[in-house]
Amino acid sequence: MRGRAAATAGARGQRPSAAPFGEAMARRGRPRTPFAWFVREQLPEVPVADAVPYCSQAWESLAEEEKATYVEKARKWNSKKHPQKTVKKACNGADPLPAPLTTKMPSAARLPDACALSWKDDQEMVADIFYFLDIYSYGKLPPHCEQRFLPCEIGCVRYSLQDGIVADFHHFIDPEVPPRGFRYHCQAAGDETHKIPISGFHLPRSCYAVVLRELVEFARPARGAQPRFFCRSNDRFRINWCLGRMASITGIESHWELFAVEDLIMKLYQRKYQKEPSVVWMHRKLDVCLWDFSSNTRCKWHEENDIICCALASCKKMGYCISKSFASAYGVSLTAAHLPLQSSDCDQSTNTRIVKPDAGHVQVRFFQLRP
Repeated sequence: MRGRAAATAGARGQRPSAAPFGEAMARRGRPRTPFAWFVREQLPEVPVADAVPYCSQAWESLAEEEKATYVEKARKWNSKKHPQKTVKKACNGADPLPAPLTTKMPSAARLPDACALSWKDDQEMVADIFYFLDIYSYGKLPPHCEQRFLPCEIGCVRYSLQDGIVADFHHFIDPEVPPRGFRYHCQAAGDETHKIPISGFHLPRSCYAVVLRELVEFARPARGAQPRFFCRSNDRFRINWCLGRMASITGIESHWELFAVEDLIMKLYQRKYQKEPSVVWMHRKLDVCLWDFSSNTRCKWHEENDIICCALASCKKMGYCISKSFASAYGVSLTAAHLPLQSSDCDQSTNTRIVKPDAGHVQVRFFQLRP
């Protein structure tokens, strides 16, 4: 969704303003609506008035569970910045809402936020273990379908800022049968991204039960604590839904916390610099394509077939991003476990490239080049 909006805006020759939308809104002192948070996440560098036409259709296509994420963000921000103003007033502000909104979430539990992350000192934070997780699917099916996603690949890495990536977990998943009439849609979405065929795949696939049992064992923390997984905020709904689907079908009960990796980056930045990083800065750090073709980043099958989109690579690149952004600030020496060797001394210059994260969607992403 973010990609489609970004590509459309770029195709019409519109240039982003000098000040990001979030900063401009903060200066005006106006409460933020749920739709405003959605626009801010999809097109952070484009003024809201220019971004609305490109985000309205994407907003209308969201399920109520997904919209509720932005309702919660708006509620928290408005209660903090405007305690005398109600969320109702925010939703009736000048920023348009293209569709009615409800905060009801009948099929999804509220996901934890960064407030649950805390450390007594830098040493404890540097040694803390994080699990970066991604689950790929054959596209996204409409809200009326029981199967919103068909998970087909899972990747996870165990990471600490002190030691880098110390272990990884990867499986191709045996997918469910696509709903009647959606097989072509699902395969087309796969062909545009991870390129894993629905049928006729020659590599072994694991059933839901095996995937969940091994994931829980892989991420089992010490002293019986709950495993803490991190993923991109845009992928959070999909990953949480896939985990819940696999658990409900297999009957395997497990308790996990799924955080947005952007929240982790914000906490690390705030702890060191005593201020919040900009949303644009975080997206640029996470969206770099510098490591797309680095060795030992993708799974063997995706690397042999020269395919960029890989669930394991997505997880490793989250670790690479944090290592490159914060290792020196926290006095950590970079090793091959923190960054691919050929990338550890690269310059920070930034450029852009177009990739397709899903069928029919185009995303502008940032990457870094040597001078």
